[in-house]
Amino acid sequence: MNNFEFKNPTKIIFGKDQIQKIATELPNDAKILLLYGGGSIKKNGIYQQVIQALSGFEFEEFGGIPANPEYSILLDALNVIKTKKITFLLAVGGGSVIDGVKFLSSAALYEGIEPWEILSKRIPTVKGMPFGTVLTLPATGSEMNSGAVITRAETKEKLTMGGSGLFPVFSILDPCVVASIPERQIANGLADAFTHVLEQYMTYPINALLQDRFAESIMQTLIEVAPAILKDPSDYKAASNFMWSCTMALNGLIQKGVPTDWAIHMMGHELTALYGIDHARTLAIIAESHYTYNFEAKKKKLAQYAERVWNITEGNLEAKALAGIRKTTEFYQSIGIDTKLSDYIDNYEGTAEEIARRFEERGMTGLGEHKSLSPTDAENIVKMAY
Repeated sequence: MNNFEFKNPTKIIFGKDQIQKIATELPNDAKILLLYGGGSIKKNGIYQQVIQALSGFEFEEFGGIPANPEYSILLDALNVIKTKKITFLLAVGGGSVIDGVKFLSSAALYEGIEPWEILSKRIPTVKGMPFGTVLTLPATGSEMNSGAVITRAETKEKLTMGGSGLFPVFSILDPCVVASIPERQIANGLADAFTHVLEQYMTYPINALLQDRFAESIMQTLIEVAPAILKDPSDYKAASNFMWSCTMALNGLIQKGVPTDWAIHMMGHELTALYGIDHARTLAIIAESHYTYNFEAKKKKLAQYAERVWNITEGNLEAKALAGIRKTTEFYQSIGIDTKLSDYIDNYEGTAEEIARRFEERGMTGLGEHKSLSPTDAENIVKMAY
């Protein structure tokens, strides 16, 4: 196991009827900006619960943060922060809203020329404006980590950011919110969380026994609860396990002491930036091709995964590893997610070359756990995913 340091300062408040506790977590003198997405929280009762919890506080509202948090819209919110002298941000939504608020947390204190530099120059955020979250869509784990992904439509870019200053102060996780989530978004959440675990697990053995079993248990839980939560989102037991698994998949714990990959995400981000395909679905598009292309480097962990997660005991190491890839694709398909780029768009020719060009242009010349995947390798992987 590699050396590591681990600190996660986010306070988690989990369970039924916990949204009312917002009031006890906010500074008494806070001037708050409440941020949310397309307005679904006004239909499912979450908005009303939040407003009630904020009674007695001075706050402003900013709605309309899209599914891929858009830079130009976030600049409008940044203007509100500055003109209204906001001191605390409250994100009510899924990963996109929370990621957008993380950008605003950083940008509010940024002293550079243009806030996009935080992403384009990969500037880590050591200190940001404090913020809390009310999670409405389990998927990304953004409610308990310090990373974010922001989109810029004018340049068709989707870039990452992060830093120790971007952990939420608190996050409220009420599984009851899952009852109002559309089936498509639940499927996305399952696929997103599952792939988050794979990116931190599917590398090579490093004798991190506990970390491997943490990761395997999260994947087994997602597999187990997927049919129940898709059939009945109001099933509180299934919703609880689904929500907590999504958080645990990317709160930093399972990546400590082990190598991590993230090449699937880098390629997937480009598909979203180019075509607007749901983030989770881009991961499903790339996964099989990535593991097949890098089979020799990953076959030991693939075989371990097949044995421990999918209970595959027959065959030699290579056969088990191939079965692990197949089972992954079958899992995505079982929750209603297509796994080829051609399932989503008709004109995909040239996509792989464009992604390779973008990686080369940004200096992203060594992806994966070994930092050895070149833009040409990425091009080949994306072509295999057509």
